[in-house]
Amino acid sequence: MIWHLIAAVFAGLGAAGVGLILRMASGKRLPRWIVPVCGGLGMLGYQIYNEYAWFDHKQQQLPETAEVVSVEEGHMFWRPWTFAFPMTTAFTIVDQDGLAVRRTDEGRLVEFILYRFEKEYVDQVSHQAWLMNCATREILPLEGETRTPRTDEMRRIDESAPLYRAICKEA
Repeated sequence: MIWHLIAAVFAGLGAAGVGLILRMASGKRLPRWIVPVCGGLGMLGYQIYNEYAWFDHKQQQLPETAEVVSVEEGHMFWRPWTFAFPMTTAFTIVDQDGLAVRRTDEGRLVEFILYRFEKEYVDQVSHQAWLMNCATREILPLEGETRTPRTDEMRRIDESAPLYRAICKEA
């Protein structure tokens, strides 16, 4: 976080320098307030860039075997530009290396972990173990170290769901 603050300050200083050069090049016909306005716009521009680049930056940090299965975009009233250009606020991945496949009479069962990344003041990462029956498309969470199935939360997902395609594409 400190590096983003330092980068925002330097972006503001650089933009203020551009404002100062423009003022000097105009023979001081531009008003003096152009320098701090350019500095503020430079800092705001860096912050907007940083917020929109968060998803791509996080994806680059993931291993090659990680597959994004859902992306959430959001609007915030204090960031009015997000109403025109929604910003990615969270995404969920599954790591293909972490799949535990078992064949049973009921079909192919795949145990996997879903990782959820949320953009907040400090990035939040949570994970949850799941079990999916590829034949019936039923999915349920596994609880605790023993990975006890929580059958009361079982649900069925669609064949076109990115999670189903990522987990059961070999079925």
